[in-house]
Amino acid sequence: MIDLVAWGLDPRTARAHEALGRPDLLLARVVAAPGGRWRAVSAIGELLVEPAGRLRFEAETAEDLPAVGDWLAVAPRPGEARATAVAVLPRRTALVRKAAGRAMAPQVLAANVDHVLVTCGLDLDWNPARIERYLAVAWESGAQPVVVLTKADLADDLNGRVHEAEALAVGAPVVAVSAATGEGVERLAALLRPATTSALVGSSGVGKSTLVNRLSGTDALATGPVRVHDGRGRHTTTVREMFALPSGALVIDTPGLRELAVWTDGDAVERAFDDLLAFASACRFRDCTHGPEPGCGVLDAVARGAVPAERLEDYRHMCREQAYLARKEDPALARAARARWKSIGKAGREAMIRKRSGGGG
Repeated sequence: MIDLVAWGLDPRTARAHEALGRPDLLLARVVAAPGGRWRAVSAIGELLVEPAGRLRFEAETAEDLPAVGDWLAVAPRPGEARATAVAVLPRRTALVRKAAGRAMAPQVLAANVDHVLVTCGLDLDWNPARIERYLAVAWESGAQPVVVLTKADLADDLNGRVHEAEALAVGAPVVAVSAATGEGVERLAALLRPATTSALVGSSGVGKSTLVNRLSGTDALATGPVRVHDGRGRHTTTVREMFALPSGALVIDTPGLRELAVWTDGDAVERAFDDLLAFASACRFRDCTHGPEPGCGVLDAVARGAVPAERLEDYRHMCREQAYLARKEDPALARAARARWKSIGKAGREAMIRKRSGGGG
């Protein structure tokens, strides 16, 4: 029998399973999701799981279907290492982004995670704006972000990069590691406690799989070289998959993300820019957008050099993206936005007519 507590089973999930009133259904945790089926670990071993027709039919979006890290109630098939998923149990946390491409739908990258390991390479792929974006998604998940700066052995100014990341990651630890030399790996491993789950996210070529191999002391995951001219790599990880480290910690490796559109209600974006918005208390207006309004404390902080102008622009960009997604999701918001811009346009045209007719303005 497999001890599911070692695979992250908590009392809340156990109670949700009992509340189904189906003692014939086993608890199973999804450890991989290759092409419409799921590999899951249960008390009787690993199972290949397919969704019940009702579960798939009642799913309004892909967000309602199982993701790596989810706990399922499954009906095992006698004599087979297979089962049917009857229910997805409530998630403690969920790492969600907007689905890639034009689709206006959420995509769950990992569920029931305790830490989101935001990885960024200290080579040619260094990108502070990307760290900000990943942090916003990580805070929204409900898990604790940890910024992991990989390839520390290739950094020209390691301390400078660490300080730069710490300025972005308010409330999140920053760890610089080198899978090649082992630098910082012990410090990162100390954050990953037994029976807790961490999801690795980052762009391709950042060294996520190499880091998992270093933490596990094996070469279980395929790795590949990065391009010389920009430090980017190919997707050596093609599916999200959970691994148990020798320490008992659980790690979910994910494919490199070419795009990461936020899918949040706003609080996570503000959390990711805590340092910037700390100056908002000095704004003259409570609903200041930190744009054209007079008496903006944030703009004053930027003008004084207390906050980089690029950080404010990144914040505005993420807010615009968030507002766009909200309008797509909510027709009422879209109508209100159209009415607002129609009103602004009308006022502008009237002002231009007055000016041309000599009426001033």
